[in-house]
Amino acid sequence: MALFSFYNVRKPRQFDHKPIYWDPEKEEIEKRIHKVKREMGMEEETAEEYKNAIRGSFIEGTTHLKKSKTRGEDPRSRHYKNMKLLLALVALAFLFWVLFGR
Repeated sequence: MALFSFYNVRKPRQFDHKPIYWDPEKEEIEKRIHKVKREMGMEEETAEEYKNAIRGSFIEGTTHLKKSKTRGEDPRSRHYKNMKLLLALVALAFLFWVLFGR
């Protein structure tokens, strides 16, 4: 019984790497250099940069999602609208069954 307990569950060790030295100015300069080289055409975009560039382009390419985005609708509000519609259909089906099904 003492081998297993639900209350005292051990967590696995986390990986925590602390860099020895980090120069934020140097990193910012390197980012600027890569950006300028890409704009001049001397360097190609990496896959990660390309992913960041196309993020959100699907919504801009579809008319119905673009309209819902401009109206300020999010997936949660669309879900609530769908649930209301489903509830209304179930209520109508029950009413139809009560009136004409018996």
